[in-house]
Amino acid sequence: MQLIVGLGNPGGKYQYTRHNIGYMAIDNIVSAQQDYKIKKKFNSIIYETIIDNNRIILIKPETYMNNSGDAVFRIANFYKIDSKNILVLHDELDIPFGKIRIKTGGGNAGHNGLKSISKKIDNNYTRVRLGIGHPGNKEGVNGHVMGNFTGSEKEKLNQILNYLTNNIYEILNKKESFIINFELVEVQNQEINPLKKILGLFK
Repeated sequence: MQLIVGLGNPGGKYQYTRHNIGYMAIDNIVSAQQDYKIKKKFNSIIYETIIDNNRIILIKPETYMNNSGDAVFRIANFYKIDSKNILVLHDELDIPFGKIRIKTGGGNAGHNGLKSISKKIDNNYTRVRLGIGHPGNKEGVNGHVMGNFTGSEKEKLNQILNYLTNNIYEILNKKESFIINFELVEVQNQEINPLKKILGLFK
């Protein structure tokens, strides 16, 4: 069994901010599954599904970002999932928008959600770092992270999340050895699937 954690903040105020790209990634992965169970427990929305004949737990902690570790610890303990089988999807300020990086362990680059998880469990989980880009100055960081994606970013967001969804099981198993072969492309009138539900609300 493996656990996928999408980081974000609960509530409509934060729903489509850059900081919530982890939540969006979970929504996209789940919406691509033909069958799944959903429940609320341990201050989280918990989904259970089968991907490539393997039981996968996906969660969106509702503890707010800075306390994400509380939910992750309780769920990992309940399902008896070791940290090496935990994948965390999160926004990464120091990676350009449209770029994806994967790493296991290491520093948290100032990300409070990761700090909370590392404090509550250990540092051996794998992170999928979804680039949101840097505004260019320290003063603009909070507004950038907590702000909504721009119009041009919204048009490309489904490419990023669909790539992640299509490769999620391989990423779970290969972790850092997974070779990311992804570049944003300019496509007009592209089909939004299965992210229609999410992106439709951006408009």
